[in-house]
Amino acid sequence: MPQGPNGQKRPADVIGNAVRIARIATGEIEDTELRQPAKRASGFAGAKARLKATTAQERSEIARVAAESRWKR
Repeated sequence: MPQGPNGQKRPADVIGNAVRIARIATGEIEDTELRQPAKRASGFAGAKARLKATTAQERSEIARVAAESRWKR
């Protein structure tokens, strides 16, 4: 079975992939193919810590710089 960019298993044919996507969309199966789920939890913990450590004004400045960076591309 071919693998996607993050190592997830995917059906080799187009129809099989379409069926799989339909099953995910209808809730028949769950798409939980994270390689390292602990990284996701760690990211949430870091976000909460950053929220507590920065002021609203600092977060606003960070967001402004990020938006400018996105629009520059």
